[in-house]
Amino acid sequence: MSKVQTDNSFLFDKIMLRINNLPLKNEIYVLDCFAGEGKIWNYIKNKIKKKFYILSIDKKNFNKIYLKGDNLKYLKNLPLEKFDVIDFDAYGVPYNQLKIIFQKKINAVVFITFIQSLYGGLPINMLEEIGYNKNMIKKIPTLFFKNGLKKFKLFLAQNGVKKIKIRSFRNKHYLCFQLKKGGKNESNLSTKR
Repeated sequence: MSKVQTDNSFLFDKIMLRINNLPLKNEIYVLDCFAGEGKIWNYIKNKIKKKFYILSIDKKNFNKIYLKGDNLKYLKNLPLEKFDVIDFDAYGVPYNQLKIIFQKKINAVVFITFIQSLYGGLPINMLEEIGYNKNMIKKIPTLFFKNGLKKFKLFLAQNGVKKIKIRSFRNKHYLCFQLKKGGKNESNLSTKR
């Protein structure tokens, strides 16, 4: 992963992906797991004529009301079935967070930011889950870190995600899919690249 982290790069694209894929409800409960200053959801809340209830999580200190700390701890204990939207606008790959929500039976639209630098690493556990051997990965990591998005999409597919929407800009990818209760993660969202 690149050392340079830019908050809300391609902000317009992130916002439009969310606006175009909101649940068809008048009241929407959002869990924003890498909330930062809340720019994305505050913008949407001010532009869309729906009622938003946003629970924000972030490790950094901000002058707002939110849950401070590691979102992994909160994800394990929050009643995720109460949320219509779960947002992972992360630096890197939110693999551990996704593993938690895939284990729970929830019905929500999930938004993900997936960022991998040219030879940036991928979570070893994710690579093992899609069929690579840990010893192989350790011997030649750059070989197994290539085509990260393709490997990430395979991980999603193995966890029941059938269709996604995606907007890509070099190594930055913004994805959206629908989780369904009961473990069938089917969606009417089309895959776009």
